[in-house]
Amino acid sequence: MDADKVIIEPVVTEKTNALREGKTKRYVFRVDQRANKVEVMNAVRELFQVKPLSCHIMNVKPKPRSSRSRSGFHAGHTETWKKAIVTLRGADKIDIFEGG
Repeated sequence: MDADKVIIEPVVTEKTNALREGKTKRYVFRVDQRANKVEVMNAVRELFQVKPLSCHIMNVKPKPRSSRSRSGFHAGHTETWKKAIVTLRGADKIDIFEGG
């Protein structure tokens, strides 16, 4: 699988910013459902020219959603997606998160 197909987008929230700015450099990405740890680490190495130390992958379960409109009540849920938390060495950083 191509590196640009493995990593879909970075996840930027308050919690992921705290992980990134903490003592250990951890970056969070939304990845393809079929990707495994080795593919994610190779994609990070290829796309951002850094050496990842480790990678944790988890499936994010759907959350219930509901809305009201003029036509009535609509219920549903969000989609299932896969999240990868990549740990880098202390000196390495990914410029896309740093604004560079």
